[in-house]
Amino acid sequence: MRAYELHGVNDLRREDIEKPEIPSGWVLVQVKASGICSSDIPRIFTNGTYHFPTIPGHEFSGVVAAYGEGVPEERVGKRVGIFPLIPCRTCPQCRQKKYEMCEHYDYLGSRRDGGFAEYVAVPDWNLMELPENVSFREAAMLEPLSVALHAVKRSGVKPGDTAAVIGTGMIGFAAAAWAKALGAETVFVIGRGEAKRAIAEQIPGISYVTEEESKAIQADVVVEAVGTPQAVSSAVLLARPGGSIVLMGNPSGDLAMEKNVYWRILRKQLNLMGTWNSSYEKDEACDWTEALDALSKKKIPAQALITHCFPSEKLMDGLELMKNHKEPYCKVMVSWE
Repeated sequence: MRAYELHGVNDLRREDIEKPEIPSGWVLVQVKASGICSSDIPRIFTNGTYHFPTIPGHEFSGVVAAYGEGVPEERVGKRVGIFPLIPCRTCPQCRQKKYEMCEHYDYLGSRRDGGFAEYVAVPDWNLMELPENVSFREAAMLEPLSVALHAVKRSGVKPGDTAAVIGTGMIGFAAAAWAKALGAETVFVIGRGEAKRAIAEQIPGISYVTEEESKAIQADVVVEAVGTPQAVSSAVLLARPGGSIVLMGNPSGDLAMEKNVYWRILRKQLNLMGTWNSSYEKDEACDWTEALDALSKKKIPAQALITHCFPSEKLMDGLELMKNHKEPYCKVMVSWE
């Protein structure tokens, strides 16, 4: 099969390798679409991953091509989305089915081989069967859509609220769409300049404002989706007294906080919380079932979030576009069909 193997920092190679073996309780998925996450950029170009070689890619969908012992034969041919986290099932969080907080998890695309390949081995438990009206490209967005939903639900947003999202990556725009879907009356997406305004205009019910224009906003809930000290400070300024802030952005490095920002958190009695990943349980209600239902019922404008799609042989072009910010983008997708 063809796959992109990361052999070291900034050493991603498109190679012919053997298809993965299928352990008991696992299946072999033929990948149809994979999304490039912003976290893939440092993983590939600057930071590396847990071991080499590793096939990156944790946002993907496909068709079950084969199955291991203990998996029903009827899985073959099913169209599926994939929850990439493989929990240990023994830590206290796993015993409460809070798998997103597992202490000893494995992960497709970072700790083990993922979706930048023609085939991936996946635990049967991690499969979500897709309705026919959800495309493979939409299904490859289930992971970031569920992450964004998890964050917005943690914010406690309710009908009539004003919500603000700092950050114009795909997860930021998805969080804004979820805030609107969950009843927020006014939803702002705050960007550094005008580059992403055209993308925001494709999402019904949200308003795009620049950092300068955002200074008068007082939001009931703020989702920080950047991970920089400046973004955290902005979130504290934007939140109304008694409001909530959810920190979702992966940190850019060490984050220092000015004393005045800390004082504002105290004096405004802000609810400050973190969020990580998303809730999942096979065949039970969770963030993933909610995200899939929203895709099926077209409650979330997933197609509007896809700004670029590259054939699999041009995956490096998508990575370079994101790494060097060659043009405005939201979700960059790779097609393996």
